[in-house]
Amino acid sequence: MARKWWTLVAVLVATFMLLLDITVVNVALPAIRADLGASFTDLQWVFDAYALTLAALVLTAGSLADRLGRRRMFSIGLAIFTLASLFCALAPNPTVLNLARALQGVGGAAMFAVSLALIAQEFTAGRERGAAMGAYGATIGIAVAVGPLVGGALTDGLGWESIFYLNLPIGVAALIVTQLKLRESRDPNATRVDWGGVATFSCSLFLLVLALVRGNAEGWGSALIIWLFVGAAVLLAAFVLIELRVAQPMLPLGLFRRHAFTGVQLAAFAVSGSLFALFLYLTLYLQNFLGLSPFQAGLRYLPITVLSFFVAPIAGLMLSRVPARLMLGAGLAAVGVGLLLMSGVDADSEWTTLLAGFLVGGAGVGLVNPVIADVAVSVVPKQQSGMAAGINDTFRQVGIAVGIAVWGAIFIGRGADKVRDLTAGTPAATGSHPRELVEAASSGNLPQAVAAFPPESRQAITDAAREGFLAGFNEILVLGAVLSFAGAALALWLVRENEIERTDQTAEPAA
Repeated sequence: MARKWWTLVAVLVATFMLLLDITVVNVALPAIRADLGASFTDLQWVFDAYALTLAALVLTAGSLADRLGRRRMFSIGLAIFTLASLFCALAPNPTVLNLARALQGVGGAAMFAVSLALIAQEFTAGRERGAAMGAYGATIGIAVAVGPLVGGALTDGLGWESIFYLNLPIGVAALIVTQLKLRESRDPNATRVDWGGVATFSCSLFLLVLALVRGNAEGWGSALIIWLFVGAAVLLAAFVLIELRVAQPMLPLGLFRRHAFTGVQLAAFAVSGSLFALFLYLTLYLQNFLGLSPFQAGLRYLPITVLSFFVAPIAGLMLSRVPARLMLGAGLAAVGVGLLLMSGVDADSEWTTLLAGFLVGGAGVGLVNPVIADVAVSVVPKQQSGMAAGINDTFRQVGIAVGIAVWGAIFIGRGADKVRDLTAGTPAATGSHPRELVEAASSGNLPQAVAAFPPESRQAITDAAREGFLAGFNEILVLGAVLSFAGAALALWLVRENEIERTDQTAEPAA
């Protein structure tokens, strides 16, 4: 088999492992909470610990890959991710689990940073690369499709730890293929790593997410939260100044003068910050509100994932025929419509209330993913493909990390206001009780939380907490739709075909 096909296989297997790990974790969250005694904030960090380190380091990994070798960096990422998966499975408490998830993010950064670059270096721009990106998008669809089912079956049958053990054989197989079949490549013009940029960017992002996650508990006007936001802003400003002055920046700001480059980053942020970030809260609704088991929840995700799986390869074939901005705009608009269709859930709703939104949103994701993957590496010179892929993955992961934190803050805040209104004049409306009740409803811990109140008021408080959950849930679905629509408009405005490479006369022939 030709080298380019081995390269595609290795990248697809690694991508499948990365995304499978995310989707299987979705349905395992309630089991993790019950087994490790995790709080609502702990559940947010299961995702954000991974997304934060990935977002903070993926640009550095891309720069290192361009300098030290893309195959080498890909192999290092595979090894770290596989080892971290073992640590996740063995975690005795939420803190250790989230630290292991952060280590997974380090490995994921190394893999994400070069995966698209590895494909781009082997496949000629145009129809051939479009087909490869279609396969990449289809792999995303498969991982998303089978992830909830696999995660549900493993969690129900063997325990949540098994979802991490699953990565061990996949990671080892991908590592063997990478070492034996992939060729090494690097940017001959790459120099040293921008460590100042790494430090300021990662610390700024961490402080921002920490402020958003802790805002409801600490109080948005508290000194701690204000200083966290101020620190995040100062570090972000320092990051921009460093990037403008350093000879080899991790994020060359000049690239954003190219409208198509800016547009595809915003599109990646929009789809990740909307639907992908909201998967956490959809899972909490399906399992902790409706009472479905992990496997039952996985089955309910099939409509959204099957549509994504079938649409993605079609989108890949359309890349050489349909303007990218139209596909991005249509896909993001479909995601927005899907989220609007999911909203409006009430206390009597069944999971089928989400069905129409799952179908439309799934089609939108299937349309968007291959286009983002292709355009991300086709709007820069081939020698900078590693950096371009890293920048795009950074925007994806920042979208997920910030999205989960923002939606969580709004979800709890809006839900607490609803509980306070419904329980006015009772102890449940005082102090931190409204927030704690919504968090308990979200975490499947509502009966224990309500037990602290007088028996005669428990049913009313339970109903109020569930209404608070729904109020917050519906609001973040609508706001997620707004973000997706904004991404669609920006993609239509910014992305232009004349800035996208569609032919590559200098491509090296595949061995």
